[in-house]
Order: sequence, then C-alpha cells, then structure tokens
Amino acid sequence: MSEMQFSFRRMIRKYVNSSFILVFVTLVAMVLANSNFSETYTEFWQKPVVIQLGDFQFFSHHGEAMTLMDVINDFLMAIFFFSVGLEIKREILVGELSSLKKSLLPVIGACGGMIIPVLIYFLLTPSGLASKGTAIPMATDIAFSLGILSMLGKRVPTGLKIFLAALAVADDLGGILVIALFYSSEIYTSYLIYAGIAIIALIFGAYMNVRSKLFYCGIGMLVWYLFLNSGIHATVAGVITAFCVPARPATTSSKYIEKIREAIKQFPVTSENKGEIHILTNQQISLLKSVESSSDKVISPLQDLEDSLASIVNLIIIPLFAFANAGVNISGFSIGTLFSGVALSVFLGLLLGKVIGIFSFSWAAIKLGIVNMPVGVNWKMMFGVSVLGGIGFTVSMFIANLSFGAHGQEGALLLNEAKLGILAGSVCAGAIGYLLLNKFLPKVAKNDPNAIPDEYLSVDDV
Repeated sequence: MSEMQFSFRRMIRKYVNSSFILVFVTLVAMVLANSNFSETYTEFWQKPVVIQLGDFQFFSHHGEAMTLMDVINDFLMAIFFFSVGLEIKREILVGELSSLKKSLLPVIGACGGMIIPVLIYFLLTPSGLASKGTAIPMATDIAFSLGILSMLGKRVPTGLKIFLAALAVADDLGGILVIALFYSSEIYTSYLIYAGIAIIALIFGAYMNVRSKLFYCGIGMLVWYLFLNSGIHATVAGVITAFCVPARPATTSSKYIEKIREAIKQFPVTSENKGEIHILTNQQISLLKSVESSSDKVISPLQDLEDSLASIVNLIIIPLFAFANAGVNISGFSIGTLFSGVALSVFLGLLLGKVIGIFSFSWAAIKLGIVNMPVGVNWKMMFGVSVLGGIGFTVSMFIANLSFGAHGQEGALLLNEAKLGILAGSVCAGAIGYLLLNKFLPKVAKNDPNAIPDEYLSVDDV
C-alpha cells in the first residue's frame, strides 16, 4: 500500500468516525436551546475565561477577557485550522492535490462550489448587515459528507470517494483564504510586525529542519495571540503555523528497517521460565531505546502532529464547537422564516448553489477535455456527490459567527437565521444526496482493487 493510499484511507476513517458524534451533539444542543434550560445554555458560553500570569492575560483581546464562546471559536478553532493546514500541506505534497492531473477536477469543482453559492446569496441579500454573510454557504463539511458516503459501503467507487475528499480539502483552503481576506478587523501594525517576526522564526526553523513539536506549537501559540490582537483573524495563525511544520522525516524507512535488524541481531536472548519475572539488562534497554529513537525519526513532524491532533480535534474540539454553536432557539421563528432573508439565502446557497457549482464546473472541465472523469464514476454519481457537497455545517457555522457575532441584537437575530439555514440546508443536502446515490450506485459492489476496506469505515474505535 502506498503512502498516498494509506493517508487517504486514514482520512476517510477519521472523518467518518467524527460525523456520528457531530450528529449527536448537534441534536443535544438543539434540544437544550429549546428547553427550559435555554437561558442556562446560552449564559454558560458567555462566562469569562482567565489564564493569567501577573498582569498578562493570555485569553484577552486588547485587555478584554474572552468568553468561553470566544475561546472555542477563536482559540480551539485555531487548533482545528492548524490540523486542517497540516492535512492540506500533506495532500499538496503527497496526496490528491500533489499533481495537476490529480488535483484539477476536485479543485475546479470546489471553485464552482464556492462561487455559485456566494452568487446566490448575494443576489438574494445584496445589502445591509445581512450581506456580510455572503461567504456562509460556500463551505463543505468533510466529516458529514464522507460520513454519509460511507453509509453506502463498497458500492461507492474509490474515484468518487477521492473526488469528494479532495474537493472538501480544496474547499477548506478556499474558506481559509476568505477568512483571512474578508474577516479581519482594524489592523494594529505593532502586533502584526511581531507576528511577522515569529513567523520568520518558524520558517527558519523549518529550513533548519528543527523537529521539535514544542518549537512549532510554542511559537504557533505566540503567533495566535499576536494575530488575535493584530486584527487578522486568529484562526489564520493555525494554518500559517501548519504550513511551516516540516514534512520530511529525519531518516528513511529503509534505514529504519536496517536499524531494527541490527538491533535484533545484537539483542541478547536470555532464557525465561513460565511465570518468572524477567528483568531487562542495561544492554537490552539501550537497544530498545535506540529503536524507539529511530521510530521517532522516521515519522515527519507534520505526520506526527497530524496523528496526535486527530482524536483531539475530531472527538473534542469540533463536537464542542458544534455543541456551543448549533443550539438555535426556534421559539421566535415561524415556518416562513426559512423562506425569507438570511435563512433562505443560506439554505438555497447550500442546497442549490453547491450542487449547481460543483456539478456544472466539473461537467465543463470534463467535456472540454481538461480533465478525465474519475474511474468507475458516471454523471449520475457525480450529481449525487455534488448534492452531498451542500452539507456545510462546521465551517459555515464558523463563518456565520464571524459575519454576525459582533453586531449586537440585530446580528444575533441574523446569526440564528443563518444557523437555521445551515442546519436545514445541510440536512436536506445530506438526505437528498444519500437517496440519489443509493439509487444511482450499482446495487452490488464492483471488484475494485483500490477499494477502501470496511474496517476503515467503521465506528468501533470511537
């Protein structure tokens, strides 16, 4: 199995597992937000968070203490975007975005899936505070979309899975660029200069092949704090730091195998009786530690950090973000709310804009001969997976907070409308996409030598 295939299969497994947890916490948040505990649920996220040393308060924005909601949306989501940045860098270097031939179709599809939803939202909501949410429906939630695709099992061609996964990664990159360019506030030059110096230190460390994870995480935290107070959105610091983490291991796998073989030859074998406590000799301990040290060197800092953060991000950070942000109080809404204003713009952007954008841009690229149709995939399957691209959720919720979260009572109302549109659009896209693919996919799995094994699509290890 190649490194690229293994990385892709691990990505599938990671996101499929987290999607089930996201569904659960979203439902719990909705129940709490519309129960007798609604006020407690809302007030809980507004409590201040203090980590202070002398006069220095880490979770502060120009002297103002951050609330728990701020910490989740600005700090924990920076860790999420750090993890996304590591994944994007790996995909660009050795994955589905590593060559023009492999990356062109999903990148073109992702571009269409961002442009058309934004256009639909803008046409429906061209002015006023509501227009600030134009970018909300441009995101595809990789966890939910791959989770639903996995429910169809081996019937899904590998080419279709790869297309959706690569499209979602390219979509994430587009979302990051939008956040960096359009969701920054007043710029404070002094903080930005200090952040630039810290980033130069990261780049120099990568150039010198510094392998210490503490080096990148420590300076990355500093960059986050400086970005937070500079006016550039703090989550961008996570992506910049990730792109500075070295992807090259200190030694090759062949040298590592040689090291293990040499250690095995030198390892002194002692007789052991059943039930007897065996104590290693100093020589044995030294040889085992040398093998352990070699193991660390054959894994690049990028892969090591990505692997270490996977469970934290997908089982803690993203569910916590969903639990804090998905609680929409619908008591003041009527059925007509979904068919007007921001809710309708987001709903149509996700349900219509994403499918029209992804499918039409992909269709044009294939018909013009720029790229080829993925192996084992037909147009009906492409349409079905384009509908799944309308599942926005995580990044859409995040952009909605950036758009309306700091605009008082009017902004709070628009934010609730946006969340309603996100939830409705994502649920409809997921349900319709599943039904279409269930109809269009072959009833029996075809023999696919590159198929993803069932164990990579299970949730037993969550």
